[in-house]
Amino acid sequence: MYKDPVNLIVAGVGGQGNVMVSLVVGNALVQDRYFVTIGETYGASQRGGSVMSHVKVSAVKQYSPLIPEGQGDIIMGMEPVETMRILKSYGNGDVVTIVNPRPVYPVDFTGSAGAVYPDLDVLLAQIKSICYKTYIVPATAEAQKMGNPMMANMILIGALVQTGWLPVRQEALEKTLHEMFPKAVMENIEALNRGRELLM
Repeated sequence: MYKDPVNLIVAGVGGQGNVMVSLVVGNALVQDRYFVTIGETYGASQRGGSVMSHVKVSAVKQYSPLIPEGQGDIIMGMEPVETMRILKSYGNGDVVTIVNPRPVYPVDFTGSAGAVYPDLDVLLAQIKSICYKTYIVPATAEAQKMGNPMMANMILIGALVQTGWLPVRQEALEKTLHEMFPKAVMENIEALNRGRELLM
């Protein structure tokens, strides 16, 4: 790994499956004998509220799950506004982001009078400007092409693998998928590969 521990934050809104993403990535890393700790933080409890998972990965020892402010290494953003929200608290000049550019309109914007979702192009440009490296991965659009929007999170995991910033192997992920989703293994692996292809 390029540093130890590596601090990964998965950010999204309720219903996107970001807790599942952290478990898939974490289990795959454990198979390769890394120490992994995972912690979840929920905003509004209903579907559509902010959800954040902290994943700490180490080759040396088990760490506490919570990542200190300003010390994120990789931000996997399943929704653009949530990505920016996390970057404001955990970002730094070396942070790498993987962003799904499809807005979900969190409850802040659907339940508050006068709340307006930011211009998407401006928002993505701002994200790029404050990160060391940003990968824009159209995961939702690609999942829809596959016929299953639920595969967006697996596409993002594939993109994460392809970046090389986290030592998670394809083989370990496939084994994890066999264990966690035995009835949908092939579809998940297809989505994983689609995510990798997007960054080739």
